[in-house]
Amino acid sequence: MTRTIYVNGAAREHGDGSKEHPFSRIQDAANVAMPGEEILVLPGVYRENVNPVNAGRPDARIEYRASEQGKAVITGAEQVKNWVNIKDNVWQARIPNGVFGSYNPYTTLVRGDWFIATFIAHTGEVYLNDKAMYEVTDLEKVLNPVEDKLTWDPAFSLYTWLTEQDEEANETVLTANFHGADPNSENVEINVRENCFYPVKEGTGYITLSGFKVDKAATQWAPPTAYQEGMIGPHWSKGWIIEDCEVANSKCSGISLGKYRQPNNDNKWLSWKYKDGTQTERDNICQAQVEGWTKENIGSHIVRRCNIHDCGQTGIVGHLGGVFSLIEENEIHHINNRHNLAGAEIGGIKMHAAIDVVIRKNHIHHCTRGLWLDWQAQGTRVTKNLFHDNTLPDDVAVTEDHLSACGEDIFVEVSHGPTLIDNNVLLSQMSLKYASQGLAFVHNLVAGSFTAVGMGVNNGTKSLVSPRYTPYHMIHRTEVAGFMTILHGDVRFYNNIFVQCKHKEGFDSVCAKIAPNAGGWTDMNIRVGTAPYEDYPTEDEWKSEFDGYCGMGSEPSDRYYNPLPVWTDGNVYFNGAKHISKEKNYSDDSEHKVSLELTEDGGKYYLDTDLFKYLEGGRRSIISTPMMGMAFEPEERFENPDGSEIVMDRDYNDDIRMTSPEAGPFEKADSRIRVW
Repeated sequence: MTRTIYVNGAAREHGDGSKEHPFSRIQDAANVAMPGEEILVLPGVYRENVNPVNAGRPDARIEYRASEQGKAVITGAEQVKNWVNIKDNVWQARIPNGVFGSYNPYTTLVRGDWFIATFIAHTGEVYLNDKAMYEVTDLEKVLNPVEDKLTWDPAFSLYTWLTEQDEEANETVLTANFHGADPNSENVEINVRENCFYPVKEGTGYITLSGFKVDKAATQWAPPTAYQEGMIGPHWSKGWIIEDCEVANSKCSGISLGKYRQPNNDNKWLSWKYKDGTQTERDNICQAQVEGWTKENIGSHIVRRCNIHDCGQTGIVGHLGGVFSLIEENEIHHINNRHNLAGAEIGGIKMHAAIDVVIRKNHIHHCTRGLWLDWQAQGTRVTKNLFHDNTLPDDVAVTEDHLSACGEDIFVEVSHGPTLIDNNVLLSQMSLKYASQGLAFVHNLVAGSFTAVGMGVNNGTKSLVSPRYTPYHMIHRTEVAGFMTILHGDVRFYNNIFVQCKHKEGFDSVCAKIAPNAGGWTDMNIRVGTAPYEDYPTEDEWKSEFDGYCGMGSEPSDRYYNPLPVWTDGNVYFNGAKHISKEKNYSDDSEHKVSLELTEDGGKYYLDTDLFKYLEGGRRSIISTPMMGMAFEPEERFENPDGSEIVMDRDYNDDIRMTSPEAGPFEKADSRIRVW
């Protein structure tokens, strides 16, 4: 480091950034910081949207560091202390619109492709003691609020607010029900700024953000066909590190590793309407390829050891811009719990084109959906993560209205692979929604079902065929190698443990009602195990379709469009979890009833189970790249991003596996296992 620049929010203005005379604003330091320099920020609340003006270099990063972890807060919110009581628990505040500059979150609606257009929400928010209240659209719902049964916190859904404009006075009028609290005595804040730490210009790479709390911003919906923003984001650059931060209360997305703005093709499906959304997505991808989307220019970010929570759309979002990145050791939780936003871009992590992205050792829980890998999950590895409670809350009665809010731990959609999911603990009611191909699923502990197998890859037309042709890429590159629809299959299940667990009361019957009306998107399967692949061919059966085939001149055949093979070996099934009939070298324990219980003790999570008393060992192989083969369409091996082979000789807790390993993610196990 050539220089340390100091920032102290309690300092006088017009400092020079020295230790003796620090800047009072982070932006003042960002304006002058050069490659190799560190900005050290002292504890305090910094109400600003920091624009990192200058980029670092691979050998000389610009580092923004909190002097004490979590004590320097960058927030997009301002406090409001001019509330006037108008009736009972209802108060009103008037905000001069000049406060907002050119972006008023209380006149800006959340909108974009794949957002449910009938849903009315502004990018603004009202917070009572760091907790977001619930926006409503008429005064009656503020005066006499009604509990929202879809939210994870029905009691707090009675804390409602309404925004209106007084155009004559040029003011934003906020009316809110605080249920007995005095908003002028409590900490009441509103979103004012769109972002918190986000460069204005593209290509501002090699920045480190470390140790901050970043919260409360009026971010916009971030679909793959639009400019994707978050409270924090590299804005189409390379080599950022976001570490040891708490990221909370973004209206839409917390961290964006996503796409730059294409003015000609930004939310085009919503605004122009005449091309289907998936066609405009393909257009986005091809345009990006000629406008600099390469391994040399974009991606290779690291997000690690962050606590990401209470965001409306996603904890981490990205399309194209997150390639070659590492997401590790984060806790991502309570995303979209209020169900105040709705659409097809929601999850703890929602990434398109997660090319050579490694997602490892994260704890993802209590989200509408845990991890969603949508399109081009190629070279993607999901390893040694803990997933649980990514579904409905336990204290909410299951009805058909809830099923759109009932997700799963992992969703992989219209991807050709290779996608490797290994050594994970998957404890939600639905573990994997898989409308894709090119998967290796290895050494996982699975307590939920597989859904959408063999379906969910068309555009939802009424009567016409409408396959979603999806790109696949040059190996370990971004360049598009081709487009193809999803054939399904091309899946390997090795050395997993499947446990059928009891579902929440009413869940099974509602799934059965929903499945026939799901429009081909999902079957709502609730049976744990590999059984959804019962009718898929083995490798030998698939190859036999081509026996005697001599190319042009042969009889017409479906051989090139039939499902691809499924491979299985070394799996274990408990409590009625069901395997495919063609499976060899498996164990099916129908004698013992095993239990799985996740408990928390002092911030540490443990799996309490009697499962390991009944594992009988068996002849299993150490799984490695040669055994897993290659994903069919891109003809790419299941290997590390640098092209080296993967050998799964260490388990979830990094213990060394035996030469004939146990099934599941734990080689050394007892009745209580530390999992986070």
